[in-house]
Amino acid sequence: MTDAQAQAESQSYDTTRILTIPNILSFIRLAGIPIFLWCLLGLRSDVIAILVLVLSGVTDFLDGYLARIWKQVSRLGQVLDPIADRLYILAIIVGLAVREVLPWELVIVLIARDLMLATLIPALRARGYASLPVHFLGKIATFCLLYAFPLILLGNQVFPGALFFSTLGWAVVLWGTFFYWWSGILYMFQGVSFIRRTSLAKAD
Repeated sequence: MTDAQAQAESQSYDTTRILTIPNILSFIRLAGIPIFLWCLLGLRSDVIAILVLVLSGVTDFLDGYLARIWKQVSRLGQVLDPIADRLYILAIIVGLAVREVLPWELVIVLIARDLMLATLIPALRARGYASLPVHFLGKIATFCLLYAFPLILLGNQVFPGALFFSTLGWAVVLWGTFFYWWSGILYMFQGVSFIRRTSLAKAD
């Protein structure tokens, strides 16, 4: 993707309104994060925590789908969606690590990727951009992680078939972590290239 394409894509939106149906769904999704943590760590009700994650997945699909078909893609929505994804992943991995369902090493590996990308934010903001265009590989990685962790939590229960869900969840988490870092490296190359070229263009 060229810098011109990245610039055009990062600015493509249909409305500047805040209270659109897709954005409201994103706000609801964000509100589910403390509820999930309360269910997981406070109530210790894994079933309700899993239901919250399922609802989050439904709203995640709906906000993007409705934004496209109703022509309600907004600048706020383009920022909210990836923020919600990152916060959900952070809440899930930290919560599950506290419950000793996930190893802290995995938490460190996933957080390190986001910290690496966070180093691009000041330079992007200085050029008027909130973030880089979402890469398809990044979507795959986020999808794998957000849908694998509920499987692991489900597999942590005691019932026939729990081992199947645990095995499937861990397999998807490993692939998701690989894709997560792969997409992170692609974002870094894309971001550094974009920053350098826009700097040169301003200098000229």
